Amino acid sequence: MNDEQLLRYSRQIMLPQVEVAGQQQLMDAHALIIGAGGLGAPVALYMAAAGVGTLTIADPDIVELSNLQRQVIHHTADIGRAKVASAADKLAAINPEVKVNAVQATMEGEALDAAVYGATVVLDCTDNFTTRFAVNAACVRHGKPLISAAVIRFEGQLTVFEPGQADSPCYRCLYKEGEELAERCSQTGVLASLPGVMGSLQATEALKAIMGLPTLRGRLLIMDAMTMEWRSMKLRKDPACPVCG
Repeated sequence: MNDEQLLRYSRQIMLPQVEVAGQQQLMDAHALIIGAGGLGAPVALYMAAAGVGTLTIADPDIVELSNLQRQVIHHTADIGRAKVASAADKLAAINPEVKVNAVQATMEGEALDAAVYGATVVLDCTDNFTTRFAVNAACVRHGKPLISAAVIRFEGQLTVFEPGQADSPCYRCLYKEGEELAERCSQTGVLASLPGVMGSLQATEALKAIMGLPTLRGRLLIMDAMTMEWRSMKLRKDPACPVCG
């Protein structure tokens, strides 16, 4: 680590839980961020600022005017551009040392499997259950930590799945196929700042997972932004889960 890097990350390195060794772990890590929207925006910005060495960002969409209310990595001039290209530009401006792989595609099949296999940690920043189930299954297959968040209206959720730990549940333990609600922000709305709150926390859990610090594994945090109340629910592994059981 050179002098410029030591200065850039100095406020993080001075933490006794991080120090130079932890910062080096971040710099050596590869985070897979699936989704460059409301959650993916703060996730990518903070992961790059913190010095995570390689970021792969996957999203098939282009920037639209209605995205700008909450997807803070994109600006008005980016309308019509691929979200991953817009995001890559902002991340390079924040931290040019970070390598960004921009994938303008829906992560699925063999491509998803290969991407998860090559990642240190995976962050699900999507808004549909089909992708969430597929990402979870790939993380279980390859034993990769999965940081999962969701936002809708005034509510946010956050948890961490660590398939490498025997007691860790997976996303399929929490949600069964067929039980999901077909709701998205485009249909129900979401408060502008809420994805920023949950995405920042999602990035926090990812940084901790990379450095081997305690995470939310086994707990689901639920935020009600209307009342500013948090709830914490225990999650247990389902021995009958068809994915991790």
